[in-house]
Amino acid sequence: MAIQANKASNSNPVGTEQPPLSGRMRHVLSALVQNQPGVLAQVSGMFASRGFNIESLAVSETEDPQLSRIIVVVMGDDRHLEQVRKQLEKIVTVVKVQDFSRVSHVERDLMLIRVNAPREKRPELQAIVQIFRARIVDVGTDSLMIEISGQEQKIQAFIEEMRPYGIQELARTGRIALIRGGRFLDDPESLDHAAPSLAREN
Repeated sequence: MAIQANKASNSNPVGTEQPPLSGRMRHVLSALVQNQPGVLAQVSGMFASRGFNIESLAVSETEDPQLSRIIVVVMGDDRHLEQVRKQLEKIVTVVKVQDFSRVSHVERDLMLIRVNAPREKRPELQAIVQIFRARIVDVGTDSLMIEISGQEQKIQAFIEEMRPYGIQELARTGRIALIRGGRFLDDPESLDHAAPSLAREN
């Protein structure tokens, strides 16, 4: 199973900072699921049926070919998201669901973008690419394709830098994330107890 979907956003910072304790906030949910047809529809349908708008969704196989990891980014109320998380765990094909929002985690987005690049503008574009630690992966007669990865703010900033040159097309993977310290991924019961100390360490 491998699928990606993404909705870019300017207003939601990403990374490992700790959000407010209540109200609508940005949630990054990780669902470990059995690699079977229909699982993605079940998971995404659970959010849709409760009125949540998915900001980003990425799915791919894990180190175990029988399992896939679904990363979903949504905005919502803490209490309602916790209800959704518990309902997801009741689905037979879902192994476990974790909310990364309150623990220190690494989050990344990958983008390919094709921009207008007449020869006289290429030195400027190459300089911007170096500043953002991106890389040129294809050169056309009047365009460049650039690959860049990082947190959402970095990706969005790069898009804004490219707009004056003319963006022909772009594709993004959606956000992927893992908790810092892999031991917590294998021990879901320890996650809630470890989250406060882990957050203080980062």
